[in-house]
Amino acid sequence: MKILGIIPARGGSKRVPNKNIKMVGGKPLIAWSIESALKSDLDRLVVSTDDEKIARIAKKYGAEVPFLRPGELSGDKLGIEPVLKHALEWLLEKENFKPEAVALLMATAPMRRPEHINQAIKIFKNKKADSVISVIEAKANSNPHWLLKKDSKDQLVLFTGKPLTKIITRSQDLPVCYSRNDIIYVLKPKNLYDKTPNLYGKKTELLVMDDFYNVDINTPEDLFICRQKIKLLKKQNIL
Repeated sequence: MKILGIIPARGGSKRVPNKNIKMVGGKPLIAWSIESALKSDLDRLVVSTDDEKIARIAKKYGAEVPFLRPGELSGDKLGIEPVLKHALEWLLEKENFKPEAVALLMATAPMRRPEHINQAIKIFKNKKADSVISVIEAKANSNPHWLLKKDSKDQLVLFTGKPLTKIITRSQDLPVCYSRNDIIYVLKPKNLYDKTPNLYGKKTELLVMDDFYNVDINTPEDLFICRQKIKLLKKQNIL
């Protein structure tokens, strides 16, 4: 099974300017994703970017950048599915390369390790899934059985719709829930060509990650936390 890794990395980040090439732990942010992907069981790794500087850095760290993404696929309101389709269609047209699976690896997740990618691939193959997504176990205060909302009568109820009198009082009694963390997606390309293009397909399996590795950089605060975690791992000779 040929599995293509794709790292999307546009140049126009707003909350953290030049986010994908910010220095983190002695190297550009995107380099962490490239290096872990190259050490994994992926067959090929492509960076999809609209930015020439990002392209040069990606190539320096060993990724392929066979094209620059067109401007219409670089807006901050664009979903990820058209970006993946563009990469797949370019590779098919120009190189006759057609993978059986795609691993979507966001450049903003530098704590992702090669073993995480390999675990996701293993689950994808063994479970014959349409997709595998990485998640963390939701904390109690994010569990829908503890979250609150206003109903149609402006009454406060549990997010599940049940009255507050039905709340599960002990955290250890809460059902396990999961939160997507956008760190790894492994999927069949056909999912992108459904009537409503999506990453999931009909059968989705989970890769449950340790919360320590749950870093997705979208704010300066995320960047600070990531740098501290990388320092800790370096002290422990894990990196």
